[in-house]
Amino acid sequence: MAETLRIAIQKSGRLSEKSLEMIKNCGIKFGSDARVLKEAATNFPLEFLYVRDDDIPAYIRDGIADVGIVGRNEYDEQAIDLTVLRDLGFAKCRLSIAVPHAFPYKGLSSLQGKRIATSYPNILGNILKEQGIQASFVQVSGSVEITPAVGVADAICDLVSTGATLAMNGLSEVESIYKSSAVMIGRKDMGSDEKSQILDRLMLRLDAVMRASNYKYIMFNLPEEHLDQVAHIIGGMKSPTVTPLLEKGWVSVQTVVAEDTFWDDFEQLKELGAQGILVTPIEKMTE
Repeated sequence: MAETLRIAIQKSGRLSEKSLEMIKNCGIKFGSDARVLKEAATNFPLEFLYVRDDDIPAYIRDGIADVGIVGRNEYDEQAIDLTVLRDLGFAKCRLSIAVPHAFPYKGLSSLQGKRIATSYPNILGNILKEQGIQASFVQVSGSVEITPAVGVADAICDLVSTGATLAMNGLSEVESIYKSSAVMIGRKDMGSDEKSQILDRLMLRLDAVMRASNYKYIMFNLPEEHLDQVAHIIGGMKSPTVTPLLEKGWVSVQTVVAEDTFWDDFEQLKELGAQGILVTPIEKMTE
């Protein structure tokens, strides 16, 4: 019987939605019914397990799943002997210290001897240890923000995306101590050559999707006399594709530009007389 690669994914939430969207963009078809906890792809040897995100590292360690997508915070907090296969770049957040508005925070040293409520005692403990700071941890799995108000803790350390929840609970974010994003993790040994080959195929697709998200495909018309200058600005994967137009002295240029530099490139192209600039997203792209 042919083997399948088993992937563990958070069963609900933003991380789950983005993970499944990325896998769908890899051309892999599946149902993703929220009521289903286990299902198989219909056109790729991949099986899905929908579970709690903090259970995913242990599922992989115990051989229940082969790979999984989690926040790097879960991977680092559990310190299980797995490997990060890819940083997927989405679900970005930060682990921050937050205190009541009246707390006189002057830096991490202000936490000396304090009680800190957190779901990430290992990450926080390692950071404070590096700074020579001793504090006691109140480990909680949810509703961390309420702990100062009920006298359980003096401060909290929790994941933050916008900070709105902290503000609603009378807390101020005073220092970011750790950055997290979604990562794909797996065992260092897949257990069989067939599973390793399936993983390689999956990673090839993921890499193409991730690479494409960082670039735009652009087309524009340009006075031919400025072609060398434009080629120097935008380059392309090897070089721009150039096609003569019927109008003498004009060419059509097609190329790929990085998302991060697009607007700077756009302004320079306009200065060189580029017209009819058309920008389209790229679904997949390889080297």
